[in-house]
Amino acid sequence: MSTATTTPTATAPLPGRAGRGTRLVRRTQASPMAYAVLIVVLLGSAFPLWWSFVIGSKDSAAIVQDPYSLVPGGHFLQNASTVVTTIPFWKALGNSVLVSTTVALLVVLFSALAGFAFAKLRFRGRNGLLVFVIATMAVPTQLGIVPLFIVMSKLGWIGSLWAVILPSAVSAFGVFWMTQYLQEALPDELIEAARVDGASTLRTFWSVALPAARPGAAMLGLFTFIATWTNFFWPFIILDPGNPTLPVALQQLQAAYFVDYSLVLAGVVLMALPLIVLFVFAGKQLVSGIMQGAVKG
Repeated sequence: MSTATTTPTATAPLPGRAGRGTRLVRRTQASPMAYAVLIVVLLGSAFPLWWSFVIGSKDSAAIVQDPYSLVPGGHFLQNASTVVTTIPFWKALGNSVLVSTTVALLVVLFSALAGFAFAKLRFRGRNGLLVFVIATMAVPTQLGIVPLFIVMSKLGWIGSLWAVILPSAVSAFGVFWMTQYLQEALPDELIEAARVDGASTLRTFWSVALPAARPGAAMLGLFTFIATWTNFFWPFIILDPGNPTLPVALQQLQAAYFVDYSLVLAGVVLMALPLIVLFVFAGKQLVSGIMQGAVKG
């Protein structure tokens, strides 16, 4: 079953062939089935957040009486206020913004540098080193926690945000992503032209490779920001309760024998709001940048 139809439309004459004819461009139109699938995917993706908001807007009694209701209650602001006053919310929010932004910038910078080297520079052992970097993605993070904790203890960084930022400053996935992107988006002729003009390797990277890598770097930065924002495992181990990130701070809402899910999920909604705002303001620009990069490539 076809999910799209194409309609040929006439455009302007081809360059250099004025008067010889017109070019046909196929304009793709999605079928109703494609829209139906997209709507199902959208609803399935939004349902967990909506369910969290519904539970976070009720009190414990209402949750017990009707746990399957999808109609929100009227206690969300009250629950959110309780969350803000119960945990060090604002300090955790500031820590999450600082850590996520710094890690995203460092990962983009180092991944773009390594990707440029692997994609466009020729040196001995390049392919083997790239395979080794990619292979590290198969190693579970939990295997490195004990030696990493020992290193942070030796440096005196236990409880410090540096212990969360620096181990995440380089990403094997980021290196692989930028290597693949620059191989397609950056023509070798541009690098050769920069070298003919006398540009150094670092100058070529900064003036030629980095602008070409901007769409891919934007997507990598967004993915890294989200992954760091929602990271719980390592910050929970290394940070103090008085200096947490948001996921670690929300864990403090759970008591030993009783969990008030209305408060916990109200906190989850508060933690997700900055990500929603980020997508609202940056999503269109990121998709536009990706499309421009694909067309240019």
